[in-house]
Amino acid sequence: MHAYTYLSFPGTGAEALTYYQYIFGGELELTTYGELTGAFPFDPPADALAHGTLVADGLSLAGGDDVLTPTADALDSHAYSFLLNYATVAEAENMLAKFTASGADLTMPLAPVAWGAHYGQVTDRYGVLWAVNVPAGSDPAAG
Repeated sequence: MHAYTYLSFPGTGAEALTYYQYIFGGELELTTYGELTGAFPFDPPADALAHGTLVADGLSLAGGDDVLTPTADALDSHAYSFLLNYATVAEAENMLAKFTASGADLTMPLAPVAWGAHYGQVTDRYGVLWAVNVPAGSDPAAG
């Protein structure tokens, strides 16, 4: 088994998954409704993202445009977030820097926390919260 996280975007699915490919690298596949043959029980816009997948080192995302339910401009990630574990503080800082350089909001700088890890958070321009973690003891240089 291989699990994917699936995100339903408010018309920004292709843009968001392309952005995540910039952040994480990996292989991206995008399919619009216009590229699919067959009938749907609804009338989707031809340019809407029917399905997309991004497979990067340690990350599998899938998503599409929610054409049936009107949603806000951005996703609300109060009910979910992604936790990215890194082996070193330097790797975690580099990821946070990549997000913030591309317009994400640093909501919690990477710092030591009560449970012994180094932890930080960033919310990207699509409203998705990414928590960045370096488990306690995994980076000898972190002290």
